Amino acid sequence: MTLRITIDDLTGPDIAALLQQHLDDMRATSPPDSKHALDLDGLRTPDITLWTAHDGPHLVGCAALKHHDPTTAEIKSMRTATTAQRRGVATTLLQHLITQARHRHYTDLYLETGTADYFAPARALYQRFGFRTCPPFAHYQPDPHSTHMHLTL
Repeated sequence: MTLRITIDDLTGPDIAALLQQHLDDMRATSPPDSKHALDLDGLRTPDITLWTAHDGPHLVGCAALKHHDPTTAEIKSMRTATTAQRRGVATTLLQHLITQARHRHYTDLYLETGTADYFAPARALYQRFGFRTCPPFAHYQPDPHSTHMHLTL
């Protein structure tokens, strides 16, 4: 699979559908107080850049960086389309995010993900890239349904 990764303007029906699937899955696996996934409006802010990955004409994934301060960013809305899972999409997107974060001179990259078994593949991917669990960051509070992770760039 050869992926083309581009910044998305969040106006197309394909990205809307992929993000809706993401939200639906988060609602099904996380209690309402522990769901931190952003909807389209939440992603349409100047502090967030969202990239999409396409395999030919097919949208196969997305991932975003949220700017917190000049040295800190957070990964948001990391999602692989169901039809493209286990094909390296998430790995490629994560590599892209880390490269972009370094290019933007961030020194700290954070993320929040779930603790349920559903999120185990995501946690394993982040750990392979050197992310380690950490205390809650930014606005997050301690939550038994959340795992917070950090990577020093």
